[in-house]
Amino acid sequence: MKIKELIEIGESETVEFKKSTGEWKEIIKTISAFANKKGGVILVGVDKKKEVCGVAIGKGTIEDLTNKILNNTEPKIYPEIGIQSLNKKNIIYIKVDAYPYDVVLAFGKPFKRVGKNTVRMNNDEYKRKILEIHKRELYFDGHICPEAKFSDIDEKKVKEFLRKASDRRKLDIDETLSIKEILRKLKLMKGEDFTNACILLFSKNPQDFFIQASVKCIRFKGTDVTADMLDFKDIEGDLFQQVEETENFIFRNIGLRAWLEDRKLERQEKWEYPPKAMREALVNAIVHRDYRSSGKVQVRIYDDRIEFWNPGRLPSGWTPETLKGEHTSEPFNPLIFKIFFWVGEVDDIGSGTNKIVNLCKDWELPEPEFGINATSIFVRIRKDILTSDYLKKLGFNERQIEAVMYVKKGGKVTNKEYQAKFKVSKPTATRDLSELVEKQIFNMVGSGKRNIHYTLNIRYILGKPKMSQNRNE
Repeated sequence: MKIKELIEIGESETVEFKKSTGEWKEIIKTISAFANKKGGVILVGVDKKKEVCGVAIGKGTIEDLTNKILNNTEPKIYPEIGIQSLNKKNIIYIKVDAYPYDVVLAFGKPFKRVGKNTVRMNNDEYKRKILEIHKRELYFDGHICPEAKFSDIDEKKVKEFLRKASDRRKLDIDETLSIKEILRKLKLMKGEDFTNACILLFSKNPQDFFIQASVKCIRFKGTDVTADMLDFKDIEGDLFQQVEETENFIFRNIGLRAWLEDRKLERQEKWEYPPKAMREALVNAIVHRDYRSSGKVQVRIYDDRIEFWNPGRLPSGWTPETLKGEHTSEPFNPLIFKIFFWVGEVDDIGSGTNKIVNLCKDWELPEPEFGINATSIFVRIRKDILTSDYLKKLGFNERQIEAVMYVKKGGKVTNKEYQAKFKVSKPTATRDLSELVEKQIFNMVGSGKRNIHYTLNIRYILGKPKMSQNRNE
């Protein structure tokens, strides 16, 4: 800190002098003003005439001043505070950085710097600045990536995108233009500078700039997040590469069911989860995630479900239920979203989550769950419809629900086993099992009292669209 030079230059938009720490309230107001503009330095122990009067430094002087700053700024500001000696007199310097993420208040009020003076913002200016900041926050993908150079851009990726966008959505940009001209037309460059979106989409190594921009894929053993991992991969590359490689990981770790049907020569096949729904959930997670967060997109595969997690938040006023109904498109990363739109991966009408719901219904799976926690949004797709919640809605009791889970795991149950497991009489067991057959959850297999057992309806094993009307296999 070149204190002598600052004193010689004098007070300005970024420099303020205070005689002593007794002016701590004015110091905190100036901290608010500096944080709300360009930042600045406060020198305590210098008067308005540039005279160094010094300041007495006791054992708790710096700590006391620090605590006063923290207790009276919102959000809390942590300036750099130090001591330097000039002409054998101590000067406290307080270096404040600009705070671009919010308006900093001092004693609950906003301040700004006007020339050499610290003044309070009026209400209209305060509201306007809040709106500007929130708008900038939403559009991180439009910010400039200052370290990026043209040599970081992969020209082949840009040309390949252009061909796909022209073919799929009739994007009309001349391929013979220079790469920079193409990127400017796509609004991925500002002058000679590259946006964050451009780097995430078309750079050679996006993780050189954004280490958090990857997808963590995990295949768990069982149904709990604390279980052992059977497969794991951290997928990097540009956002398009992440979609393709993550999809490969998913198909490597989910089952493909196969069966033969009457009067059909070819074997019938079906993935455990609808491929289009998984693709939609994955693309949504990558396109709409908050790239300022240090967290990563996650794909978690369990024995009974698959989940897609992305760091971020829903638009103001939205809840998970909003995603199931009719809603508008409010992309968190508009530039990234538009590029994915041009290649047909998303639609600009807010229908993505509705597609996931409908695709799961068509696959005869439970309705997908949308949820939020403190830092993330998630989509959960369950493997089959026979969940506890679904069975409760059908009116089954706890014994019957547990029996379904038992048969899902073991394949079958007899009346005698049911009696022993739940410690009930034979009439109760017969009544419970008959209800499961009547509602087509179980099939009754075999004949004669000793040979009868109960299995899951074939519908829930193969995901076939029609319920079997025959109680015998």
